[in-house]
Amino acid sequence: MQVKALIENHGFKHLSGSDIDREISNVYSCDLLSWVMAKGKHDTAWITVQTHNNILAVASLLEFACIIIPEGIAVDQDILDKANEQGVVILSTQLETFEIFKILYEAGIQ
Repeated sequence: MQVKALIENHGFKHLSGSDIDREISNVYSCDLLSWVMAKGKHDTAWITVQTHNNILAVASLLEFACIIIPEGIAVDQDILDKANEQGVVILSTQLETFEIFKILYEAGIQ
């Protein structure tokens, strides 16, 4: 599944980054950044409620496909501006984490 499928088929809001053709190969949800750094994999769709600068560093370092912010949590414009500079795709949705996992699982991502 490509990142853009979440936008086009599931109503996710595209907040930053331009590489929405990128393939998602797995999904991970955690808010403890050191844990994410230890467990994250290339091309991950990372679900987190964190919205500060450090998520950009983690996503860039591990080359995540995207960051997904659940439950309509707002992301400050300065974070989105930095994400655009760094090429980090951030998506937002009103869905809860479980519902996001369900969409990705049904698309064959585990």
